[in-house]
Amino acid sequence: MINVFSVASIFFTLLISYFYSASALAVSNSNSGEVNCVACHQSAVSAWQQSDHAKAMAIATDKTVLGNFNNSTTTHFSQSARFYKNNQQFFMELKLGEKSTSYQIQYTFGHYPLQQYLTKTSDGKFQVLPYSWDSRPEKSGGQRWFVINDNSEILQTDRLHWQQPLQNWNGMCADCHSDGLKRNYNAEKAVFDTKFDNINVGCQSCHADMTEHASKNKQTNGLVAKNSRNQPEIVNKWLRKVGEKTASWHGKKRDNSFMDTCFACHSFRSPVTDGIDPSKAFLDQFSPSFITYPLYEVDGQIKEEVFVYGSFLQSKMYKAGVNCIDCHDPHTMQVKAQDNGLCLQCHSAEEFNQVSHFKHEVGSAGSMCVNCHMPTARYMGVDDRRDHSFKIPRPDLSIKHNTPNACTNCHEDKDNLWAANTLKAWHGKPKTLSITYADFLTLQKGLPLNMNQHLAIIEDESLNDIVRATAIAALPNTTTELPNHLIKPWVASNKPLIRLAIAKTGHLVPKNQRHLDFSRLLSDEYQSIRVAAANHLVGNLNVDVKLLKSAFNELMTANDINKWRGEGHLNDSLVQFTLGKPNKVIAALKNAIKVDPYFSSSYINLADIYKALGDTVNEAKVFQQVLNAAPNDGLVHYSYGLFLIRNKAKEDAVAAFKQAVALDPSNSQFIYLYALAQDSLGNTELALNELKNLIKEVNNPRQLAQLGMSFAQKLKDRNSFQYFRNIMR
Repeated sequence: MINVFSVASIFFTLLISYFYSASALAVSNSNSGEVNCVACHQSAVSAWQQSDHAKAMAIATDKTVLGNFNNSTTTHFSQSARFYKNNQQFFMELKLGEKSTSYQIQYTFGHYPLQQYLTKTSDGKFQVLPYSWDSRPEKSGGQRWFVINDNSEILQTDRLHWQQPLQNWNGMCADCHSDGLKRNYNAEKAVFDTKFDNINVGCQSCHADMTEHASKNKQTNGLVAKNSRNQPEIVNKWLRKVGEKTASWHGKKRDNSFMDTCFACHSFRSPVTDGIDPSKAFLDQFSPSFITYPLYEVDGQIKEEVFVYGSFLQSKMYKAGVNCIDCHDPHTMQVKAQDNGLCLQCHSAEEFNQVSHFKHEVGSAGSMCVNCHMPTARYMGVDDRRDHSFKIPRPDLSIKHNTPNACTNCHEDKDNLWAANTLKAWHGKPKTLSITYADFLTLQKGLPLNMNQHLAIIEDESLNDIVRATAIAALPNTTTELPNHLIKPWVASNKPLIRLAIAKTGHLVPKNQRHLDFSRLLSDEYQSIRVAAANHLVGNLNVDVKLLKSAFNELMTANDINKWRGEGHLNDSLVQFTLGKPNKVIAALKNAIKVDPYFSSSYINLADIYKALGDTVNEAKVFQQVLNAAPNDGLVHYSYGLFLIRNKAKEDAVAAFKQAVALDPSNSQFIYLYALAQDSLGNTELALNELKNLIKEVNNPRQLAQLGMSFAQKLKDRNSFQYFRNIMR
């Protein structure tokens, strides 16, 4: 059975901030701390009011709505929209063909550089409407209505359509935009009863319920904190000694665990609990993704919408102990300075804030530290976000690994070779990468390493934890089995991400050895690790029954809270499959299709279970359903091609594989099967030519090159053989 757990998690998080909506929204009365905070912390509240957090969500009013609702209109492909007001309420009229429907806007979502709008649909669900308001100044291209997926039309039969689960506010994004939010999804009834304490991101989201603190403070007339004046002052700050280029921390070891609260929202993750509790650790509530391609560039720069966690954890800053509020004001959340002064808090102005270093005119874009070391990527059509890995521009690596760099991002008329030569002339030969990190970049590209090279990456403690954890998660690229003695130190590691990585990669541990050291992860201190481990120990009779039951219940809870979309039911089906309950597998997958009808993985897994049961008739029916539901999904056509091969329909299979390649020309496995199928029909020369054309698009061409050499030998084509042999080198 195809395990698409990781694919499902990736797809969810890729879209996590694209789609906003809400539920049968209700405000809980469980927390009244907001009023208490204002009484004693007026300056903090005043600063907070300037923040994006304060404007994360609001009731739609003349004060909060930024878009033009003065009967303005816009079009996008076959769809048009009109924005208007009626009795002080805001509406969006959508017209598709001859059909027009008006939707009332109950809530605004965000404010800058865009604002989205929520409308109530059914079953307690709120969806984000397809048009957003570009709130940037007009001179920057703003003050207009636009569609985030501007380059294509999202049809009603597309999983990305605004009425589908991936644009559901309750599940996708609500917990990060309101205090104390609980999704409260009822999987049996497929309805939400979502509630929050405060409509936006206020004090509670970072400080938890401070009611008790407020009560104690009131009893002492607000003097609780002032007692600290009698304590001896300890130097706790970043200091740069004479002659040092960069500051280091002086004083007590920093406790940066508070950043778990920041990471809860500013990360690429899947939830294992409902809502966010700022008093709990990040890994007790979420399972973060690692820095894998194609979510990140090969060198770890941000690519898809991965937020900050994954990039920041790669940085020298993080390793040195820098935290979020060293650069960001804790209440406005804005950076503490808009110019190089921000970086010069720790970095020598005499060394770095000089033309001799940045090699651009003073005051120009090229003289700004962030433009070279924190380049931006654009998301949601208009939102430019900075990379937080703070990397040095390396156009020499761009040449080798096809990664972006700040130089050519700005100098669009130049190429990487120009940039590499220019930097070399300015600053000398670039620093040689360590062997292990160079091998890591090879691994990130999908190219093979031997086991010793791969293990060396994992064991190199000079690399950041998230790099080593990513290498563990990539072990399926190198090996098919992880014996107990190999994983033992990872299970016992004091690095949580190392333990999470091996917990997620437990399928490589032989089943007859998982009850040994791997099972220790069932009692890990973090819930995300226990859940990942339980996923690979379901039904294991050799582990502690009590521990397994507890972790299994947490696993099922994680699946249940995500059943508002297809992935939750699909993950449930994988558990039922492991337990040997095919009827429950089928039921779970049918439920996945019901709630998320354009999620192709559910259909493919359902066809796969019918194949395992020998039910070819239902297998064929499922493929016809998914071909109608997701005709533009390459994996669907590829899977259908395999079905046709098994049923002796080679010519139809070739057509299916060809369509898969057309939809995803970078997928080497699609190309491989397409070429093999052509060869099986006697079209070896055609297959050889197709390989030559298609091999240029893939990241890992070695497997295709080997196949090309085989075909060339078969045809006695010496030139083609040499062509593919050169690729192998």
